[in-house]
Amino acid sequence: MNPEPPPAESAPVGRRIVLGMLGLGVAGVAAAPVLQRGLESALGAAAGKDPTGLTGLLPNGGGFRYYSVAASVPHRGAADYRLTVDGLVDRPATYTLDALRALPQTRLVRDVQCVTGWRVPGTPFAGVRLSRLLDAAGVRPGAGAVRFTCFDGTYTESLDLEQARRDDVLVALSMQDRPVSHAHGGPVRLYVAPMYFYKSAKWLSGITVTSKVRRGFWEERGYDTDAWVGRSNGRDDHPTG
Repeated sequence: MNPEPPPAESAPVGRRIVLGMLGLGVAGVAAAPVLQRGLESALGAAAGKDPTGLTGLLPNGGGFRYYSVAASVPHRGAADYRLTVDGLVDRPATYTLDALRALPQTRLVRDVQCVTGWRVPGTPFAGVRLSRLLDAAGVRPGAGAVRFTCFDGTYTESLDLEQARRDDVLVALSMQDRPVSHAHGGPVRLYVAPMYFYKSAKWLSGITVTSKVRRGFWEERGYDTDAWVGRSNGRDDHPTG
């Protein structure tokens, strides 16, 4: 987010997981709808302090699961967040959070689908179309892809240039009509609506135009590079894009 778990994390929860949950103080948590937002906040805070990744196996009140491939991720806000756009472009740029907020915003409401099976229907995202940032930078001839890096220091992703220019690919500043929280990859994350959620890199800090696609973090570990929902990663369900 965006980091998705490897296939092994979709296995049944065993004794080690249960003990770890107890250690985090979150075992046995159940919430009625009125408590959902509080549960999301509590699990998000736990995830930010959890080097074990065990909180990633807990659904929160909004139906999401929190994942990170790094032991810890620094917080960024308006004062210190920066997004760079560079590589095969004529006009490299660095955006502050306020500068991104000042650009025209696009709102999408789509289902979020994790490759491991969980799904959150009708989720609003809003932000700047990635194509707008690419156009502002001036993509050079010979460019064929876009690589994304994250301020967790570990996660990477890529799209080919045609995919990156789709209208449903956002540099997202809000999610569920609220600013993207740290646990969800804020203050800025990528949102690739028609692909499995591991393509929607969390804690986005770099957009680099490259000559060809370079496999991202989970693709280096066996996931598909073209991660269309319903027609990749061994699935043939209901295509969405």
